[in-house]
Amino acid sequence: MTVVTGPIGMLIAHLFRRNNADWINSHLLFQTRTFWLGALGGAAALAAWNLLGLIGAPSWVSWTLGYGFFTACLGWTMGRCGVGINRLMNNRAIDAPRSLLFGGATVSLDD
Repeated sequence: MTVVTGPIGMLIAHLFRRNNADWINSHLLFQTRTFWLGALGGAAALAAWNLLGLIGAPSWVSWTLGYGFFTACLGWTMGRCGVGINRLMNNRAIDAPRSLLFGGATVSLDD
């Protein structure tokens, strides 16, 4: 599902980023950065996984890297999606759409 919907969503976000209000543009920039940072992280993890195989590391090391990366990536993606959806539903911009984490959001019970 990610292989198909991710690139399509990223393409739509790129195409419509110039024709909207500033607060919507911050969401579209946040979405495109989420896609590209995730793709870059996935490529880096795949390269590390292959390097571990080339140097003859034990298989448990590769499995640990894979599961650790997958878990961290899943948490990061869910956090960014949660912040984006919350802000979008409340007609609020992403405070720092170029951030590597969660767009400058702070978690509180009022949010």
